Formats: sequence, structure tokens, C-alpha cells
Amino acid sequence: MEYLEHGLALIITLLKFLLEAIAVFCILLGVLKTGLLAYRSKYDRSKNLFREIRLEFGMWLVLALEFQLGADIVATSLSSTFDSLGKLIIIALIRTFLNYFLTKELETQQKTKEK
Repeated sequence: MEYLEHGLALIITLLKFLLEAIAVFCILLGVLKTGLLAYRSKYDRSKNLFREIRLEFGMWLVLALEFQLGADIVATSLSSTFDSLGKLIIIALIRTFLNYFLTKELETQQKTKEK
């Protein structure tokens, strides 16, 4: 039984690392894509790309937040002490709060862009 628990702990650790790496990759990709848009806007004065830059980066941040929350949930399944559950609840509330309002802001910006 100890081998199974150790194996499960290893899988959970790897999954947590993978989810966190994906979140970092999302942020990096978002920075690169928005940097490209900003560079393009420097030479294309015909339109203001500021809103498009915010939308692009915001969508990547929302995606990264979701992966980070998933990593936190996976990590808590390994060490489900009262202390770690309390930390997860606080982190989950903060990330959910950020994700919710960022998504609302992006929806508003997208509607404004379409008009």
C-alpha cells in the first residue's frame, strides 16, 4: 500500500508541475503575442490596437489563472491538512475573483470592439 501512495504522490507532484508549467507558458505566450501586437501598432498608425492588446493579454491571463487553480487543487489532494485546505480556499477565492472580473472586463471590451 505504501508503494501505491508513493506512486500517487509522484503522479500528483508531476501533474502539479505540468499544470504550473502550462500556466507559465500561457503567460509567456501572451506576453509574446501582445508584444507583437504592440510592435505592429507602432508602425500601423491607422488604428489604435491598445484595446486589442488588452484583450489578447487578458485572455492568456484568464487561461493561466485556470491552470494555476487546477495545480493548487491537485496539490491539495496530496496533503489535505486543515492548514493546506484553508490556504487552498483563500487562493481559490482570490484566483476565482480575479478570473471572474477579468473575464467580465474582457467581455465588455470585446462588445465595445465589435460595435
